[in-house]
Amino acid sequence: MERETPRVVPVAEPHKADWRRLYDGYAAFYKVEMTDEIAGTLWGWLNDPAHVLNCLIAEDANGKAIGLAHIRAMPRPLSGAECGFLDDLFVDPEARGQGVFEALFEAMDAMAQEKGWAMVRWLTQEFNYRGRSAYDRIATKTPFILYQRETP
Repeated sequence: MERETPRVVPVAEPHKADWRRLYDGYAAFYKVEMTDEIAGTLWGWLNDPAHVLNCLIAEDANGKAIGLAHIRAMPRPLSGAECGFLDDLFVDPEARGQGVFEALFEAMDAMAQEKGWAMVRWLTQEFNYRGRSAYDRIATKTPFILYQRETP
């Protein structure tokens, strides 16, 4: 029997519990405590059409959310254009290897084309070996180094 390709849709209210389960998994992977306050703020942003952040949800054949991607526009001053910026990507560990990753990136490609973005960029941790292996298959690793300065 051929495996069904996950369907990718914009996040909606019926996804809330599954979205939270997935986002808690994402936060746990990065060893970040996820509180109801933080998740509530993010859920509000994702459901505010005026907010820059978007969420794509990959669903299995039963409509269960099995992957998420938080993506937004990012200005590129040197080109005078915007590109997409992928903030978060997470696939349910039980759904890995089932085409969820690819389906999410295909949906992001479609979003980028629709919005006129020439590219989508993202960061990942050095220790995210599985993710990096997948990213190496579909994208070009750049020579950029990320710095961060805390606000005094």
